[in-house]
Amino acid sequence: MSLSTLIAAALLRRERRHFTFFDAMLSEGVEEFRDLLHAARPKVVGILEDNFNFLTKMCTTRMREAAFEMISAAKSAGARVVVNGSDAIDQTAAYLHVGADAVILGEAEETFLDLTTRWSDDPDADLSRVAGLAIAGSAAARSSIRRTPARRSSTELDALPFPAWDLIDVEQYRVAWTAAHGRLSWNVCTSRGCPYACNWCAKPVFGRRYTQRSAANVAEELAQLRRAVAPDHVWFADDIFGLTPRWIEAFAAEVRSRSAALPFTMQSRVNLMTPTAVEALAEARCEEVWLGVESGAQHVLEAMDKGTTVDEIREGTQRLKQHGIRACWFVQLGYPGEDWNAILQTRDLIRDEAPDDIGVSVAYPLPGTPFYERVRMDLRGKANWADSDDLAMMFRGTYSTDFYREIRDLLHQEVSARTGDGPRVSEFDALWSGLERREAGHRSAEQLPVNRAVG
Repeated sequence: MSLSTLIAAALLRRERRHFTFFDAMLSEGVEEFRDLLHAARPKVVGILEDNFNFLTKMCTTRMREAAFEMISAAKSAGARVVVNGSDAIDQTAAYLHVGADAVILGEAEETFLDLTTRWSDDPDADLSRVAGLAIAGSAAARSSIRRTPARRSSTELDALPFPAWDLIDVEQYRVAWTAAHGRLSWNVCTSRGCPYACNWCAKPVFGRRYTQRSAANVAEELAQLRRAVAPDHVWFADDIFGLTPRWIEAFAAEVRSRSAALPFTMQSRVNLMTPTAVEALAEARCEEVWLGVESGAQHVLEAMDKGTTVDEIREGTQRLKQHGIRACWFVQLGYPGEDWNAILQTRDLIRDEAPDDIGVSVAYPLPGTPFYERVRMDLRGKANWADSDDLAMMFRGTYSTDFYREIRDLLHQEVSARTGDGPRVSEFDALWSGLERREAGHRSAEQLPVNRAVG
């Protein structure tokens, strides 16, 4: 569900702007978009990424190629085109080069409203006074980029309208999600940004800040969502849900007063899973928390500027389980300084604390991050994954892409085996030893020509 686009659409509606909504999430392809362009004949087309979906930060090539096709189609239909999203901000020149008239830098809603108002009145309007844009230079210097003054980030999130859910074909989503997951889950976001400084995490849209809606405002959205959509579950798409025990406690009380509680999943950090925070989450009907664990090796966490400890990982996980909340982990492999022993420390931590589920990735250099600058000279030709399951190493790491993929598969097998009749730990140990031997042999073979030349 395109949450960012639905909020922008609700704002357009509140200002009585006429528009047509295209839901790319369940679309079968760009041809459907072309058909809508032909039918609606818009003056302005906005292609807005869902900035509340953490996967969009990975800027996959499939998403970029689809955006480029949509830009081309919209320009062929005679429309002005503006785009927004992590990739468009990182690769502004590329989006302008394929035909976009402007890129929104930062949050989309207010800038999009301002831009569409001006373009609707005059397609050739001067955009230099529209804050928060990147636009192409003059025709004589098309390769240049002009940036208008920065727009201040939204601080009063309660002033924004709720997403325009009625634009979505709810039943189509219900059928698709129920078939895939057994229930309909719906996205809600209560905040923007993250105040922490993990050096691999990019923040091109919201920056390093944390702006939060009031607990009452979020609870009211859930109450209205129950009546309008009736989802079975909510995924809070915040980088960090709640941040403080006080806010979570207030949220639980507001939800209870409206009889608006829904089972939900959220993302957070291990150091925020304090006793009072977890108690409040359980009261609010939280059923699952995804924690940014990353590694079981303390020196790797410190290299990442993660600001957490292995002890906090253990304590936070155990606390969630004690309150009947599923504790799930995001794990990151391949960060510089992670050797075989560090990988085994991560494996052993997973064995010890038995997270209910894991998501495994490899270190991904995102432009604008200290990590990107650190490995920039070691970057290979591939700059983006094809899709979120690619797991390709894009810099010269300790091990190969195939090796990390095998580790990912082994870790998933170990977690899955706890709930079924999978191999015993001793059998997994044999698999790990075999993997280590094969990789050691491969690395020795890679060095052989060099050794011969020296000899």
